[in-house]
Amino acid sequence: MCSAGSQPASRLEAGATGDDQAEQVAATARRSVAVGLNQGTSGNVSARSPSGFLITPSGLDMTALSAGEIVPLKMDGTAPAGVKPSSEWRFHRDLYAAFPEAGAVVHAHSPFAVALACLRRDIPPFHYMVALAGGVDIRCAAYATFGTQALSDAVIQALDGRRACLMANHGLLAWGRSLRGALALALEVEALCGQYLRACQVGAPVLLNAAEMAEVLEKFKDYGARD
Repeated sequence: MCSAGSQPASRLEAGATGDDQAEQVAATARRSVAVGLNQGTSGNVSARSPSGFLITPSGLDMTALSAGEIVPLKMDGTAPAGVKPSSEWRFHRDLYAAFPEAGAVVHAHSPFAVALACLRRDIPPFHYMVALAGGVDIRCAAYATFGTQALSDAVIQALDGRRACLMANHGLLAWGRSLRGALALALEVEALCGQYLRACQVGAPVLLNAAEMAEVLEKFKDYGARD
């Protein structure tokens, strides 16, 4: 289906066990707050597992999340009795189905991404680092109510050929082969949102042309570790 790469995803972070991976998801969620991507109960984090994926729970403070609170979900959305996964579990599930190489997802309500998403604007090629998300721009997904299949459908459409997108009147989403990679890309997208908004306050940014972005995308094919 959709793809921004061809190598298979690593199912567990560095060969971690299920318990270890739950701690890694919790640690990434806590880290997302520490670096300013999320606050309180906003946002969510997941990682692919052999039986489906592990995801942060609904309505719990991300700053103190523990491994025991991470929810295992099957690809049909089935969770153990008595636990409640993030209300956004649908776009995590659908992303893993659409992108076999995806190993982790970070969703954030970060300040600059939210501001730009509320304008419902894509991020154009104003800076070559936009290409880190996999294409010549970073799209803003159409608006839909949080937690719905309609939102998941809009997100998957915006991610076609990309590793990140904005979500109208909502926030940002990024995926990677690993939790570390997904978090790093989310941070980069937030930084790009801030830079683009500031540039627009002065005037219309000069955009890189198609040939310039094609050159950057080619160079990024072997730029560092793509995780």
